[in-house]
Amino acid sequence: MNKQTIGLGKYTAAYTSIGDGVPVILLHGFFGNAGTLSALAQGLSSNYCCISLELLGFGDSSKPDIRYLIDDHVEFLKEFLTAKKISKFYLIGYSYGAWVAAAYAIDRSDLATPTPELASMVLVAPAGIRDDSFVGRYDLLKPLLWQTPLIDLALKTIAPFAKLMGKQKSFETVRISREALITQPAARSFLIERLKPEAAVDTVEKSIDRIETPTLVIAGESDGTIPLWHAQTYAEKIPQASLIIIPAADHDLVQTHSQEVTRSIVNFWNISG
Repeated sequence: MNKQTIGLGKYTAAYTSIGDGVPVILLHGFFGNAGTLSALAQGLSSNYCCISLELLGFGDSSKPDIRYLIDDHVEFLKEFLTAKKISKFYLIGYSYGAWVAAAYAIDRSDLATPTPELASMVLVAPAGIRDDSFVGRYDLLKPLLWQTPLIDLALKTIAPFAKLMGKQKSFETVRISREALITQPAARSFLIERLKPEAAVDTVEKSIDRIETPTLVIAGESDGTIPLWHAQTYAEKIPQASLIIIPAADHDLVQTHSQEVTRSIVNFWNISG
């Protein structure tokens, strides 16, 4: 899947595309890019045109100097759909991308004649529900924001010891987080400004009952990043929602359980039309 770009006026959107048929727009999670949901895109590409969009401030999409509210991503998605001349589509959001997807569906509910047509939506391990327990949870990541080569030198020095101690997976998480925070201003802005209770200005729990789109919510039973009750809140409040909980799956279920997630999506779309 070769990455492509398209102009949206003052911004540029980067995306990958695979398959033919009705478009499926896939929105990645925090620290993600177009490759995050590649397993789902591959699994769905025999029947759909799967377009993995890199959100504003992520990947190779534009990185303006803004605060990166969820509404900024919603407008970016709307402009992308217009630029691609998409009239009907399915929407899949993962984690942070699910928050954007839900906000987009809420925004549509305010329109008398919403276009393009959103046939169905899937929210996988969705963020976007206010949860004050997040306060302080990611403080340990903040040193990774420091713009100094000393951090990179320290990580390079630690790498062989992490492997010897069997901590390679944890080390890779830190390394990837460092790279994302340096290269993705949306992630950096969120970590600096958005983790205090008073900063929860665009969470969606008070408005998701207005979503009219048939919605499938998928969650990992053992998700240690986004608590299961967040997904349950979406499923309970969205009128046409169904919930699937995948046993033993963690937050990375889009990689570890991609086939099961894909089957659940296809089954839901076959039923909901």
